[in-house]
Amino acid sequence: MDVSELGTPRTVEVDGGAVRVYERGSGKPIVFVHGLFTNAGVWRKVVPALADDYRCISADWPFGSHDVTMGADADLSAKGLAAIVAEVIERLDLHDVTIVGNDGGGMLTQLVITRHPDRISRVVLTPCDAYENYPPRMFAYLCWLARVPATFEVLAVMMRAPALRRLLGRSPIGYGWLTRRRMADEVVDHYFTPVLSRTTRRDVVKFLRTVDKQDTLDAAEKFSDVLQPVLVAWASDDKFFPVQHAERFADDFPDSRLEIIDNSRTLLGEDQPEKLASAIRRFVQATPSDASHVQPAATLDGS
Repeated sequence: MDVSELGTPRTVEVDGGAVRVYERGSGKPIVFVHGLFTNAGVWRKVVPALADDYRCISADWPFGSHDVTMGADADLSAKGLAAIVAEVIERLDLHDVTIVGNDGGGMLTQLVITRHPDRISRVVLTPCDAYENYPPRMFAYLCWLARVPATFEVLAVMMRAPALRRLLGRSPIGYGWLTRRRMADEVVDHYFTPVLSRTTRRDVVKFLRTVDKQDTLDAAEKFSDVLQPVLVAWASDDKFFPVQHAERFADDFPDSRLEIIDNSRTLLGEDQPEKLASAIRRFVQATPSDASHVQPAATLDGS
């Protein structure tokens, strides 16, 4: 799968390891955060629609589809991953940031804006884990498997066979229900191939063993303190994250707006990239920079 549309790649050093980051365009920065077992490639059709006017920054976050891996001692809990996102934003010296989260990346975005909000000016939440729905019941098996020794090693052996890898990738417990359209072989391979690496498996298993819905519940308790404007851009036909969650977000954030994107499921960047990009553009244009939105992390963090 060609990810050249994401822009120029480089490696950004962070506490505990490094992250591959792609940059394209100039202007106000938009930082994209993908979910579990996807990578920056999920934004490959969104970034080109925005890069003429914005500095688009996507990354292969250490979420199971990354090949620049973290150190053995890195904190890869949800809180640790949110801190990595915030650290990349700081290392790139970004300000007036619009952060866009999808799937598990939307969960991380909730933690970023409630724990590390000081460089964030706008928030876009697309279908994602939230509240009690973390992880969605269909994917809870991954957390269980991560606790069984050698399970992911066995799965990796099976996934070396392209036919099995693509069969799993298109099943409901893979990507099958995350998109309305059948995912192409090259896309499944692009997302799944990195987990064949031992160090990538080590990273994602560390995360899965720490999954705790208390993280999303704690974040939700702080939504009323979030000053930044929030766009909730939700899929009309999501199998895992119902529209009721989008409505709940819209009620809980003080400055929010809700937009439903038709004919789409969780991975909006795969199903409706143009509509998602247009929604982001309208939102950024409608919400000028305002320093009063930016609040020190300690205020929301309680530390």
